[in-house]
Amino acid sequence: MAKEKRSNTAVNEHGASMDKIVSLCKRRGFVYPSSEIYGGLSATWDYGPLGVELKKNIQEAWWKEMVRRHDNIVGLDAAIMMHPRTWEASGHVENFSDPLVDCKKCKTRFRADHLEEIRAERNISHPNCPECGGELTEPRQFNLMFTTHMGPVADSGSVIYLRPETAQGIFVNFKNVVDTSRVQIPFGIAQVGKAFRNEITTKNFIFRTCEFEQMEMQYFVKPGTEDELFDEWKAKRMAWYRERLGILPERLRFSEHGPDELAHYAKVAFDIQYLYPFGWQELEGIHSRTDYDLGRHGEYCGKEITYLDPDDNSRYVPYVIETSSGLTRSVLVSLIDAYHEEAVEDETRTVLHFHPDIAPVKVGVFPLVKKDGLAELAQKVELELREDFFTFYDQGGAIGRRYRRMDEIGTPFCVTIDYETKDKHSVTLRFRDSMAQVRVPLAGLSDRIRQEIRAYSRA
Repeated sequence: MAKEKRSNTAVNEHGASMDKIVSLCKRRGFVYPSSEIYGGLSATWDYGPLGVELKKNIQEAWWKEMVRRHDNIVGLDAAIMMHPRTWEASGHVENFSDPLVDCKKCKTRFRADHLEEIRAERNISHPNCPECGGELTEPRQFNLMFTTHMGPVADSGSVIYLRPETAQGIFVNFKNVVDTSRVQIPFGIAQVGKAFRNEITTKNFIFRTCEFEQMEMQYFVKPGTEDELFDEWKAKRMAWYRERLGILPERLRFSEHGPDELAHYAKVAFDIQYLYPFGWQELEGIHSRTDYDLGRHGEYCGKEITYLDPDDNSRYVPYVIETSSGLTRSVLVSLIDAYHEEAVEDETRTVLHFHPDIAPVKVGVFPLVKKDGLAELAQKVELELREDFFTFYDQGGAIGRRYRRMDEIGTPFCVTIDYETKDKHSVTLRFRDSMAQVRVPLAGLSDRIRQEIRAYSRA
């Protein structure tokens, strides 16, 4: 599919641009530049108080969907540093590289396979450096894995790698899981964890970074059944973004990898793409990996990795269907998709329409005024709600401004304590998306909010 190119100031139909998302994230505590007091470090980011809650909520929603809702998928948390032979077996030492060229004049470095794209964006016809017009070097391969050393002496024998993906930790533990978990094929192993890639070109905020988190599930199947199960997982993963994260369906699509795009291990591969402000790009990869991974690890470790099928007593190397989602990229998609600018009473309301399951703050609690015991009563209500939800108490400024502050960080519900709360034991429950307000009994307030979360549907 043709790639649609936009600038960071380009906005979608609801006013979201990358510049606005970056500004909101810094201003409200979602994402900060890493090591900012020292000038920052390129392509690394820190997640602030709201960002870490959003990320944690998305991870928990994924884990619930992939592990707890399936009786044949189990979890794993493998080490980041693994035996270096792991990456020889996986093909990363040999194949995980990008072709690079350098400008002999200005020393700017480019990925050779991105040059045509850059020249098209800038309307450049000459084959020289897009920055200064200087002569470019011949392409050379650059491995994307970070290396470090284990042990007291930094020499060639102590080299290990920071993992560039979480999948290999699953494959090398296949036999351990089979032996200890009583699983039977088809079954999956899920993992969430950090990965590291020495990306030459990092861009678009947290879209492509050197340190990121993946949510991966490897589904082990009997050879010959992989095509049907691959289609099932394609449908399940698309449905998750639409139904569980509340992503707008019109901003999601499948994109199949062509023969020249397939990874060395893949039989067939699809991306779930999202329409970012900078165009259609990958959100999740779904791959049919055949028996490449277990076969290679068996070859390199010298121990055949097979599965004894109890149904027919056959023994085989399982095929693998992979679903690989970027957790940090899912955070970005959730922010972009939720961001709306709306005209309300002659002013612009900025609101994040998060699904309540992933919203960093679930309930804002306010006293209408700070006097007459309302503040103390509101604090008591907030403490009670805190047992069930992530809450935020605010008593500063006009009530309308407090609502707007909650809208901007995506809080789906606000509870206002007023004089009727004292007299009639009821509160005002305000809904972020519609801005509607209803009176509800104080008793059973947590149950009412839980009902609203379960029934939530984004208009």
